[in-house]
Amino acid sequence: MEFFAWCVVAAGIGMGLGSFGTGIGQGMAIKAACEGVARNPGASGKILTTMMIGLAMVESLAIYVFVVAMIILFANPFTEQVVQLLVK
Repeated sequence: MEFFAWCVVAAGIGMGLGSFGTGIGQGMAIKAACEGVARNPGASGKILTTMMIGLAMVESLAIYVFVVAMIILFANPFTEQVVQLLVK
């Protein structure tokens, strides 16, 4: 049972770190885009487009972390081996 508890802890820590990094990255991107538009309002269209593409790339990190956490929790490939070890 300890293995499954560690899986839950690992998934939780992974989601926390992944979300923290994603949030910081998106905040910095939006800050830089706002500064760029403030300096050159004529380039706001290009800045907005580039920012949206960048935010989508950063957000994909959070999605990858979520997928890995769900694999750890529900589709862990080592579950059968651990259960067999615990039964012995």
